[in-house]
Amino acid sequence: MDRVKALERLKRKLTVENLWLYVIRVLADAQTPLKAYDIRKQVKARFNINPPAITVYTVVYRMAREGLIARVVEGSETFYKVTEKGLESFNMGLRFIEETLRALGGGK
Repeated sequence: MDRVKALERLKRKLTVENLWLYVIRVLADAQTPLKAYDIRKQVKARFNINPPAITVYTVVYRMAREGLIARVVEGSETFYKVTEKGLESFNMGLRFIEETLRALGGGK
């Protein structure tokens, strides 16, 4: 039973608690800037992650403040697009995950 709890914690840490990686991937693949609502829908559809809406909005706002994504305001609507800093951070994050996997023996 404890192994199941440990695995569930790991899954949460690699998904919801690092949602920024999935947001960057979605925005990087998008042809146009997206609304936060659409980012959430894409994360759910593409990665089978269903974070609470408030979590997605909180992450998106924080990412915009940090310069990982940029706000694009058109009329009364706000959209988001990935920035160069966001792509660099995303790539560094992926390298870290790959290095960790190799260190744990998964990249043999």
